[in-house]
Amino acid sequence: MNLAYDYPVLGAFWTVMWIFLWILWILLLFRVIGDIFRDDDLSGAAKTGWLVFVVLVPFLGVFVYVLARGKGMGKRQVRHAQAQQRAFDDYIRETAGSGGETGGRGAGPGNAADQLAKLSEIRAKGDITEAEFQRAKEKILH
Repeated sequence: MNLAYDYPVLGAFWTVMWIFLWILWILLLFRVIGDIFRDDDLSGAAKTGWLVFVVLVPFLGVFVYVLARGKGMGKRQVRHAQAQQRAFDDYIRETAGSGGETGGRGAGPGNAADQLAKLSEIRAKGDITEAEFQRAKEKILH
């Protein structure tokens, strides 16, 4: 008994569900591959082994990887995000603080204006995004 052919709406539902699951699977596959490369605890041979396993037998490879190493995936993602945030903060401090004679925060309105001008130049070059510019501007102004 095929209900999907008797009820076209149910057929559309199943199609949308399978497309959603397929996209979810692709995202999980790329996240696992990214985690394999991001993990500093794995040796080169272990990374190669996991990568070959995940690429050659994707369904089984991803499921085994998530079962064996899934607990650390979140921790590695958090460490990576924190490292990126620290690098961004250091970059902003270096860029914003390298101009004025006093060279620091709260050095006066002229220094803040210089820092904002330099930050605007960096954004115009495309070195930072609009969101990064807004965060850095808030730090300078507060």
